[in-house]
Amino acid sequence: MVLAVFAGLPGVGKSTLARQVGAALPAAVLAVDAVDFTLREYDVTEPRPGFAAYAVVAALAETQLTMGHSVIIDAVNPVRAARQMWVELAERMDVPLRVVEVICGDDAEHRRRVEARYAARDHDGIPDWVRVLERGAEYEPYLGPRLVVDTHLAKDPVPSVVGYLS
Repeated sequence: MVLAVFAGLPGVGKSTLARQVGAALPAAVLAVDAVDFTLREYDVTEPRPGFAAYAVVAALAETQLTMGHSVIIDAVNPVRAARQMWVELAERMDVPLRVVEVICGDDAEHRRRVEARYAARDHDGIPDWVRVLERGAEYEPYLGPRLVVDTHLAKDPVPSVVGYLS
């Protein structure tokens, strides 16, 4: 059993990779975006945007871990405060925490992915390229052990990620 955190900017491929790895392990995949979009759909407002979605996902993760299931958190995790939530959860549940930082090492490809995703949605929180660049400026570097996966270079990263998490 493991608590895995897939982190990275929007559009780098972390959700796709999280789903593939979740199927291979198996593990429950909990996406902060899904919770955040649903809260917005129901007009749930909060003083600190996004905070409630992280808290809901943490509560759901704790339930899954209590049941003996591995969990993958799919979230940008841009700042230390968001990341600390997962550290505390792993310690409380006495499970290993593994971080997979997902990047797209080619800016043109990253932009293409973001713009394609934005064009395909009704903009229910899906960021455009300018917003992704703003999020990148806010993104604090990860410190400590992690596996970095470049979805532009990696042909099939799933086996190496599964190996890292196992």
